[in-house]
Amino acid sequence: MSRYGWMRLGVIVAFFASLEAVVRLGVVKRTTMIPPTEMARALVDILAGGQLNDDIVATLATVLVALVGAVTTGFAMGVLLHAMRPARRLLDPLFASYYAVPHFVFYPVFIVLFGMNRVPLVILGYLFAVVAMIINTLNGLDRIPRVLLKVARTNRMGPLATAWYVVLPSTAPYLFTGIKLAVAYSFIGVIAGEFILSGAGIGHQLAFAYDNFDSRTMYGLLLFILTLVTVVNMSLWSYEQKLLRRRSRG
Repeated sequence: MSRYGWMRLGVIVAFFASLEAVVRLGVVKRTTMIPPTEMARALVDILAGGQLNDDIVATLATVLVALVGAVTTGFAMGVLLHAMRPARRLLDPLFASYYAVPHFVFYPVFIVLFGMNRVPLVILGYLFAVVAMIINTLNGLDRIPRVLLKVARTNRMGPLATAWYVVLPSTAPYLFTGIKLAVAYSFIGVIAGEFILSGAGIGHQLAFAYDNFDSRTMYGLLLFILTLVTVVNMSLWSYEQKLLRRRSRG
């Protein structure tokens, strides 16, 4: 692990140690929050008991469908908009204000259209994530060094070769940023939708635990979500850094 990796780990450990201390010392009441060590034990009990496995699998499957759809279509739409300048000028202001729109107000409409199933949740997760991917794809395409494109033309590289050897390596950091944001946003959309109105899933169990003052289950599930998203994003970040180091060596 690099020096900065150890520093990040130290910050995380210090944060949870401080949280543990303020709860143990009574600065924060246990009715409001339980210590992180108890959260960890609650998470172990949840996973070992297996009672919520169906809810966890349902949420993760829904997030995966929304994420894959958002990343693939977001990338494709970003490429198309980059080539269609008038359409991009038309949509740029909408992208800038997109996340100010309360998407959850459309959830009841999606339920009426598609029924009380996982489809409305997939749509919510997709809507939250897709624009982040579009914006970062556009940012990456805008920042391709022109000299590289001129070199590709000089060497008579075709469109596919140019895309593989020039465009993708140049846009990789921005694409990874879009994917990392899409992971976070898809989780937000799906779990918040389950929290509002759903009969299953992590969000539903969070709402049920909250309404019944079940702090152990609630914080255990929150820790599960936080840990999972952090691990996924850190894995993507590590792979991104590996690609950047390989490119700099080349």
